[in-house]
Amino acid sequence: MRVTPELHGQKFIVKVPDAKTGKMVRAITPLLLALIVINLADLVFAIDSVPAIFAITTDTFIVYTSNIMAILGLRALYFALAAMVHRFHYLKYALALVLVFIGSKIFVADFLLDGGKFPPVLSLVVTAGLIAGGIGWSLWKTRGDKSASSALPSA
Repeated sequence: MRVTPELHGQKFIVKVPDAKTGKMVRAITPLLLALIVINLADLVFAIDSVPAIFAITTDTFIVYTSNIMAILGLRALYFALAAMVHRFHYLKYALALVLVFIGSKIFVADFLLDGGKFPPVLSLVVTAGLIAGGIGWSLWKTRGDKSASSALPSA
C-alpha cells in the first residue's frame, strides 16, 4: 500500500496522483500507520498479560475483562500523566529507589531472613511510600513554577 509523506487532516485513506502514471490512486496516511502501531502495542500488552492473570484465576470472564480494563486504563492513565509530566521532576529518582529496594529485597531475603520471605505488606508500604514521596516532592518543588503551570491544558 502506498503511504503519503504528509498528513491529510483526520483522514486515514486518501486519493493522490501516482508518480508514474498520474492517475489517482489510494494511499494511506501516517495517521493510519500510527493507529496501527498503537493497536499492535495494545495487542502485545494484552497477550503478555494473559499468563499473569492465569496465575491468579482460570475464570475466562475475569481473564478477558481484566485485560480489556488494563488496556483501557493504561491509555487513559497515559493521557492523564502526559498533561502533568512536567510537574514530576523527582519521580524518576523515586522509581530508581523502588528498583534499588526490589533488588536489595531479593538479596536480603536470600541471605538474612529465615525462610527467604520478605513481608509483602512491608514491600507494598515501602514501594507506595517511595512513589508517593517522589510525586509529593515533585509537586511541592514545582508549586510556584510559572512555566510548569502555564503548560497545563486550559479547560
